[in-house]
Amino acid sequence: MTDPTAGLLSDLLPDLDRHTQALLATVATLTDDDLGADSLCTGWTRGHVLSHIARNADGLTTMLRAALDGTGETMYASVEQRELDIETGARRPMVDQLADIASSAATLDGALRRLRPEHADLQVERTPGGQRVRIGNVPAMRLREVVYHHADLAAGFGFEDLEPALLHRFTKLEITLWDDAARSGTAIGVQLRADDGSTWTAGDGTQLIEGSPGALLAWLARGVTDGVRAGTVPPRPA
Repeated sequence: MTDPTAGLLSDLLPDLDRHTQALLATVATLTDDDLGADSLCTGWTRGHVLSHIARNADGLTTMLRAALDGTGETMYASVEQRELDIETGARRPMVDQLADIASSAATLDGALRRLRPEHADLQVERTPGGQRVRIGNVPAMRLREVVYHHADLAAGFGFEDLEPALLHRFTKLEITLWDDAARSGTAIGVQLRADDGSTWTAGDGTQLIEGSPGALLAWLARGVTDGVRAGTVPPRPA
């Protein structure tokens, strides 16, 4: 997927570093008993989310190495291996989860800082024979993973805690995806009206949805309806 909000390769690194540190601070407050609690990701516990965050960093590092060094690797060896790695890591003690997220993020940061503008259009397969990912989208992809999964932990950080610029960035991305679904006939058109006066439209804008910017993004991204105002809240595109 191409992120329409993606900018220059280095533009998002300060945001990524800040939100990675915020994520690590939240994870450091969790206990082993907290790991089994449900997350906002359907079917995943907090432990699954933490395991995924670390393995995502590894996968993106591998992708960057493939693009910059020509190693021929893919982001993940296979869909099945990705799922197995997440499941295997989900039940580790909290101290191991925290160390894994910190070390994998640090390694990815080093790889990201090798990127130059001429690398942006290089592409690497996500899995062998699968979707090809544009290297210029990797910083935006990782920032989205860190922010969304931080909120998924339901451990004190939510979309409403995002700075306005990132709230609008992610809302623009989500409404673009909704617009694609509406135009293909798999979702109804919606108009979003935020309490700060911002508006977004997908499709024909048939259904008006109102709320705070954070509540609207939580609904778009995760289907959370708390704080969303509408006559009927439509289902999110599949």
